[in-house]
Parts: sequence; structure tokens; C-alpha cells
Amino acid sequence: MLQGSNHQELTSNELLTLQHQQLTALAQVIANEKNILQQHDPQALLTVSQEKNTLLLAIQQLDQNISLHQGFAQDKAAGKLVAQLAEITELLKHCQQQNLVNGQIIQHSQLAVERMKTSLLESHNKNAITYDNKGKKSAGLSSLGLKA
Repeated sequence: MLQGSNHQELTSNELLTLQHQQLTALAQVIANEKNILQQHDPQALLTVSQEKNTLLLAIQQLDQNISLHQGFAQDKAAGKLVAQLAEITELLKHCQQQNLVNGQIIQHSQLAVERMKTSLLESHNKNAITYDNKGKKSAGLSSLGLKA
């Protein structure tokens, strides 16, 4: 990755090309994240999340450098960057949409885990029901006066 001081030496087109490359890489990471979410691989998810965060920080830094670039505003105002900016905007929208899909996958996974947890707890509680000497239901061994 380029240092902030080197970004002033790049042209507006070169900066946008670099931004496009970063967003393309982000789109790939988000696609990988989706596959990992579908495979339920927590270790790989940690790795891809770290990669994604690093890339997002780099994108944010480049975006800030572009906003401070001396010639960028002039080139943009002159209409020299319309095609590149449109392509980058579309790529960014694609990344945002895919990220929303991944968020929905995470939400569905969390709901599934909650349902499983509830089901297991209900099942456990049914198995823990015992009856006292009068035939009344009681929940587990604690009602028998036993201490483990």
C-alpha cells in the first residue's frame, strides 16, 4: 500500500484506479465471507473479517487522501473523471448490497442458534422432570433433596 505522502504525487486517474482495485478486492473478500458464512466455519470467518477490516481501513485512508488531493477536485469539476467515478460508485453499491446479504445470513444463523438452544433447553427440562412420592411433577434431582 502507498503511503499518504505518495498519494499527492499520483494523478487523479491513478488514485481512482487504486480505489477501484481496493473496491474490487473488497468485493472478493465479501464474496469469500459469504461462502464462509454458508459453510459455518468460524475460524475462517475470523480470518476473513480481519482481512475485510484491514481493507476497509485502507479504503477509508485512500478516500481521505483523494479528498485532500490538490488536482482531484479540479479534474472532477472539469468532468474528466465521470466514467471512473460512475464505475467506482457502482462497485461500491455492489459491495454494500453484498455486505447486507452477509448481514442477513448472520442474522438467520443467530436465529437458528437461538432456536436450537431453546429446543435443547426445553428437551433437557422435559428429561429432568421427575415425580415425587405423591405423584406430583418436580423438576430434577434437586427436589429429591440430593446434592451433587
